[in-house]
Amino acid sequence: MEVQDGGSTPQSQAGRAAFRLPRLPSLTEMGRGLADLILPPVAHDSREATAAAGLSADAWSRVQFLEAPVCDGCGAAFEFDGGAFAADRCAACLASPYAFQRARAACVYDEASRGLILKYKHADQQQFAGLFARWLGRAASDLIAEADAVVPVPLHPMRLLSRRFNQAAEIARPLARHAGLDYLPDALTRERPTTTQGGKSMRGRRLNVAKAFTVTDAGRRRIKGRRILLIDDVLTTGATGEACARVLIDAGARAVDLAVIARVRTARELPM
Repeated sequence: MEVQDGGSTPQSQAGRAAFRLPRLPSLTEMGRGLADLILPPVAHDSREATAAAGLSADAWSRVQFLEAPVCDGCGAAFEFDGGAFAADRCAACLASPYAFQRARAACVYDEASRGLILKYKHADQQQFAGLFARWLGRAASDLIAEADAVVPVPLHPMRLLSRRFNQAAEIARPLARHAGLDYLPDALTRERPTTTQGGKSMRGRRLNVAKAFTVTDAGRRRIKGRRILLIDDVLTTGATGEACARVLIDAGARAVDLAVIARVRTARELPM
């Protein structure tokens, strides 16, 4: 049999092609596959994620974020920008200021945001913590710039045991780290258990949290003379933030500001 130039025949070429080794994945492809297995790249609401928010485009579009101008005292959105001579506080905050000096909320607490927040608080979906911290980093940027330390609203130990984590603390920690601020998770304690604030009147909420919070000895040393940024999940009437702010100020804090994920529309209204 005559062999031409290199001894290759169509049959031998086909045989080599049949036994060719498959292309191995690169290290980058292998790493990406492993990461996707451990942390699937899906949105927090189980739909395709937007790069910026970790939510699907549909979920993102339905959240009503609060943009300036807002009331400096309670974070409520003003209907229009009154310009340089407009009051920086709503009528209710002018008439009866909170103990905390200023407040900011990332969004309105409504049908769109409620489900996300309740999943985070009650369904152990802690992946929302980083997302909410980023929301607050934007909404409360002016408060963060002037703060000396970040303090989360505490849970009572029994509530912490049943929930397994403090939702305010899990937001406050990355927020403080990113801003380079002192994080003081043990500055405040909740000394007595309180029932849920849901469904209570403003007076009922205030009575429910009255004398519930105290400043620890270590906390007293670390807050003295400093501006504190208090972190909570939802502002409904402001009773919890008010109670915490009062004990922090009584213990020597120079001032207290409040930042929350969301606020209800009717959180602050003039009495009829």
